[in-house]
Amino acid sequence: MRFLFVHGTGVRRDGYDPLFGRVCRELLARFPDAEMMPCYWGDDHGATLGAGGASIPGFPGLPSSLPAASEQGYGGPVVPGPETLVSRSDGSWTLLYVDPLCELRVLAELPVEDEGFESPGFRSPGAAVAAALAGLANGTLTGSPENPSPAGASGGTSVDGTSHDVAASAARELSGLLVSIGLATHMRTALRQVADSPEFDEACERAVDPATAAELTAATARAVAAALLISAGPTTPCTADERDRVAELLADLLGGTARGPLGRAAGVLGKLGMRMGGQYLLNRHRGALTVGLTPALGDILRYQARGGPLRRYLTERIAASPGPTVVIGHSLGGIALVDLLALAASRQEVPEGLRLLVTVGSQAPYLHELGALHGLEPGAALPNGFPEWLNIYDPNDLLGYRAGPVFPGDARITDHEVTSRQPFPYSHSAYFGLPALYDRIATALADTPGPSPQPDGPDRARGGAG
Repeated sequence: MRFLFVHGTGVRRDGYDPLFGRVCRELLARFPDAEMMPCYWGDDHGATLGAGGASIPGFPGLPSSLPAASEQGYGGPVVPGPETLVSRSDGSWTLLYVDPLCELRVLAELPVEDEGFESPGFRSPGAAVAAALAGLANGTLTGSPENPSPAGASGGTSVDGTSHDVAASAARELSGLLVSIGLATHMRTALRQVADSPEFDEACERAVDPATAAELTAATARAVAAALLISAGPTTPCTADERDRVAELLADLLGGTARGPLGRAAGVLGKLGMRMGGQYLLNRHRGALTVGLTPALGDILRYQARGGPLRRYLTERIAASPGPTVVIGHSLGGIALVDLLALAASRQEVPEGLRLLVTVGSQAPYLHELGALHGLEPGAALPNGFPEWLNIYDPNDLLGYRAGPVFPGDARITDHEVTSRQPFPYSHSAYFGLPALYDRIATALADTPGPSPQPDGPDRARGGAG
């Protein structure tokens, strides 16, 4: 059995490699004899701004080399539009993706009750949180992700009062989780951004009692987690459960907990989110937003205008090896696969051994409704010879659509709904962190007629020319 993974819009090499690695791990866990083949097309067939952004009003143009995503910080191109500022689920996280420091900023302004006296040598709860975050950012705190199990760490307590054993356990789990998601290289940046912010310093100064310190710990952990995801970008396949676990483990390392509501800060932010105007954000970030959206939106526009070279490349990759094959296409990758397979079926040239088409968060059904799918005439049914099609979508993903209602009565199509609980645009890539995605593929293959899977040799994820 061979799996070919075709990435979606906006993905470039630094994002594809960890994503492909995660897909490989999940599929090989279910199909240990499978061959994994990459299909990376972003550099050769993706979009760029040919004039450096000269068409954008008020934008000075791109520098000779763009900074990496981790260098863009809070002012990077990922700025959700006004429709995503408040979400019915995880609404505070939607605000955090706009401004990771928003909850800390609220805590810094809320009134606190201070008794006005302290014993000699007393360190406030807020100062303890500040010391713990500084230790994490510097990699010196016992139990930090960079120092999970230092010598002599067994027993005792760390600088924030957390048990060394608890901190080391939390750090080991956090380190493994960050590596599996593809976030590990962004952790130091996120920690420093929060630790060095005046909002965090002010919130720490006002945390003079245990209750306020507990709220501070939770807000700090969530700020770091949000900064982490912003630094990595929305193409990172991180689910809401994984994001929440990162925040919980960070809170454990800071000596508190991130579980439960945030109380006062959450209440204030709920009202703030309802009143926030999106136009100011859009105007302020128009240049960065356009540059940031160019790979994602530009790839789609380029494909619609000149999609032939990408379809030919995908055809070559599918034909590269014989045997039972499953093609998995995310987003624009799914559109291109539907196009080329529809065209091939109409010519009776479907690749031999093609077992299953899987589209994930794909706009192919929507484009067919518009009459804009290259491989099918408007309103046409799928041709004979088109393979079994499993279409997976998340209701929170504004770029994921159902295929069944667009091709009524076609038994080859199965729609399957999943949810990562992430808001858009993060929901568009979070599919690949969901075990349910891979379980559903396994179920579809068990139910799909076709050649029986044959061992292809030892477990491997082949690099190839993709």
